[in-house]
Order: sequence, then C-alpha cells, then structure tokens
Amino acid sequence: MSDAAPDLVVVGARGQVGRLIAASAPDALLLDRDEVDITDASAVERALSHLHPGSTVINCAAHTAVDAAETDVAAAEAINVTGPANLARATATTGARLVHVSTDYVFDGTPPSGERRPLEPSDLAPDAEPPSVYGRTKLAGERAARAADPRTTIVRTAWVYTGAAGGTDFVATMRRLEAQRDTVSVVDDQVGSPTFAADLAQALLAVATRPSTAGATLHATNAGACSWFELARAVFAGIGADPERVLPTTTADFPRPAPRPAWSVLSSRSWEDAGLTPLRAWRSALTAALAADGVPQGG
Repeated sequence: MSDAAPDLVVVGARGQVGRLIAASAPDALLLDRDEVDITDASAVERALSHLHPGSTVINCAAHTAVDAAETDVAAAEAINVTGPANLARATATTGARLVHVSTDYVFDGTPPSGERRPLEPSDLAPDAEPPSVYGRTKLAGERAARAADPRTTIVRTAWVYTGAAGGTDFVATMRRLEAQRDTVSVVDDQVGSPTFAADLAQALLAVATRPSTAGATLHATNAGACSWFELARAVFAGIGADPERVLPTTTADFPRPAPRPAWSVLSSRSWEDAGLTPLRAWRSALTAALAADGVPQGG
C-alpha cells in the first residue's frame, strides 16, 4: 500500500455498487475482502492508517444474502454490525468520514401511521425491530457506526440492480426468466423504489464530496415507486417482450425464509434538503440500464 494519504477509500470495492464507484474514481483506494477483513479491528486499523481529516470512506460491504442471514446470524452480524463499527472507529481516530450504505429493510415494512407515503429517516422509531435478521443487523450496524463516529453519514437505499446479463439481481433475473418461461409470477403486494446501481454509485460519490452531510441520515433511491410485479412488467416491456406474460401473485403465495417489507418507499426529502441532486425516475433509470445491458458482472 502506498504511503500517500487517500482522499477516497471504497470498501467492498468488488461488489455491485463498489465496482461502479471505483470506475468513476480512478484515484480511490479500493479495498475488498482480500485486502481487508472489516470484521477484524486490527486489520481495519492497519488498512486505514493513512486516512486524514480530508478522507472519506464509502462502505459498500455488506452481508446481503437476506434469506441465508435467517440461519447464519453470526455471519450477518459480523459483516453488517462489527464491520461498520470497526470502520467508524478508524475514521473517528483519523478525522476522516465514513459514508455507510444501509437499506430499506431497517423499517418494519408498514406505512407510517397507516399512510402510504414515502418513509422519512425520522419515521424509524428508536425502538424499531425490523422483522428480518438482515434488517436487524443493518440497523444495528447503522447504530454501531454512528456510536463509534457520530460524523458517520448513513445512506439508505433499496431494490438495487444493475440488470446485467448473468447477474443475480431482480432485473437480471427477470431478463433471464423471460427467455426461459412462457409466464412468470411476481408478487404485487410489496412496494418500493427500484434503484439503478450506476445512479446510486454517482449519488454516493456526491455525498463523499459534501462534508456538510457528516452525521446525516439520507435516503437515496430512484424517484417513484412500484411493486415487484410492476417492475417485472416494465423489464419485459423494456426488452421487447409481452408484459402480459408477467402474472401477479402475493407474498403469501410465495413464502421466503426472511420476511420482505410490504412498504419500503423511501422519501428523497432528506437528500434534497442536503443540497443533493435527486436521482432520476425509476422508469428512466431502468430504460438506461436495459439499453446499456446493465453493467458487466466480471472484473
């Protein structure tokens, strides 16, 4: 590792969003699991020893296997809770700033006060208990990072995809299933905001260059909302397939080990109040993703 003090460090640099940040930030220090084990406090301290008060660390590393987390709680806690806390301690010690990526799963999946309106950061109750292990560990990670370094910026996002051929995200999966099946059944009772990973990467870079967001909790998704069913139909239409081949179903008819939020539409108000440019509408982002064939999965 160079002795030069990096201005930007990307942790989880070979993940879905980390690779896209890295592609736009050629001078960033890129760290993935081969370079640093974020669950090891000593390893994090060594890897980030060159940070300075002008540095920003963007943490894209996470245990995102939502269903697997239900039975492998220790792994989820290590990466989603211990890891962010270790990174935040390093930024607190050096005077750098941590930008930590979190998720809509920290909410319980019900509209606030019964209203179907976008969720604000303030809608998360102090005693919130997300229903999934993934959600609980991500919320605990937010709190652990903020406790270790109050200047940590938390950026919650949702339904992230690249849509690239060979990928495993929802959009990529719908593209694959369109070629394999006559019809596809998709749940129509879970509503959120699809977020193109390339747009999220640029959004995180914008936060990194805005020191005034230190200590803030922000929501960053593409604008608008839809159900998974509506998103699937938009994918089919976007690739020239008949959207009527996508059939609606319910969460009850499609049980999973981890409960999914029924309502996780995140408000952009905190983002705009911070002086940041809102992300484009989800349909426009999806069109761009499909036109560009998402983002290559290798590299």
